[in-house]
Amino acid sequence: MQIKRVNPAAAIPGGEVLVECEGFDTSRTGGYQVLIGGERARLVGASPGRVLAIVPEDAQGRTVEVRLACGGAESQPGRLVVGKLLADELHMVANPAFDPEDGALYVTRSGSRGHREPVSLFRVGADGELRGVTGEVVNPTGLAFDADGQLYVSSRNDGSVYRVTKFDEAIQFAQNLGVATGLAFDRRGQMYVGDRAGTIHRVNGIGESHEWASLEASVAAYHLAFGEDGALYVSAPTVSSSEAIIRVDEGGRATPFFKGLGRPGGLAFDAEGNLYVAASYKGRRGIVRITREGERAELVVAGMNVIGLAFSAAGEMVVATNDAVYSLPLGIRGTLLG
Repeated sequence: MQIKRVNPAAAIPGGEVLVECEGFDTSRTGGYQVLIGGERARLVGASPGRVLAIVPEDAQGRTVEVRLACGGAESQPGRLVVGKLLADELHMVANPAFDPEDGALYVTRSGSRGHREPVSLFRVGADGELRGVTGEVVNPTGLAFDADGQLYVSSRNDGSVYRVTKFDEAIQFAQNLGVATGLAFDRRGQMYVGDRAGTIHRVNGIGESHEWASLEASVAAYHLAFGEDGALYVSAPTVSSSEAIIRVDEGGRATPFFKGLGRPGGLAFDAEGNLYVAASYKGRRGIVRITREGERAELVVAGMNVIGLAFSAAGEMVVATNDAVYSLPLGIRGTLLG
């Protein structure tokens, strides 16, 4: 028996990976298994040429070996990069965000609509320590830094965006933005905020806003990211199982960019112009990479309940689920826009 490929080549614990193989004897019930990082993986399905396996929790934080085992024999190993847990007991609704000044990661404990958490915004330092920042923002959702390194946070509770000072004070910057979710800055430094009821607001430097584009309403949240072409890319989950990433040009005109995703969430571009989306694709969940022209897509990180992602300056990808964030050293550089 032989492993031909592990697809995708990266995952977080709980993610579903496909082991493409040949000669795997699945005729004897219970007489075969898949080992990931030396741990027996739970199998979703198996045949002599394909095995779907769940990455065990104990496999995290390293490049691990994947082996097929049957009748006392083991295959030569495949390789899988498994994310390292950075923080849990969170509640993420959108992408986390890296501080461009010191590389710290900002995450949320957003809570249910209208519920105030004692601390709702946290900072994960370079040493891995999780530190509370503020509880002044109720239901923090979108996080984004501007070109000057200033952090802004949207609140879906009161339809506002807050500026978080260096002294961890949250100051209301803009308001009356509906159910404010997604948050991004264009290359001129203007802020855009997605109201999940169907509006993209453009906000100037003193917090004044106007309706810039209209899209279909979302059942969850708008997620925003700017591409190198100056267009705004938007995901907005609906009740459809085959949804599109929307491209909004600089004049506010919206067109589909890529179709066929399930429950698309957070978005981020790499330095080569590829778009990464937290979504399901062809029945499998994780981080999906879409080519810059929107022609092809593939799952690059497997994971369940994935809601967003972010790239560090060092090429680290952070993947956020509903309640945790994981780090994967994939060597992918992100853009400065977001």
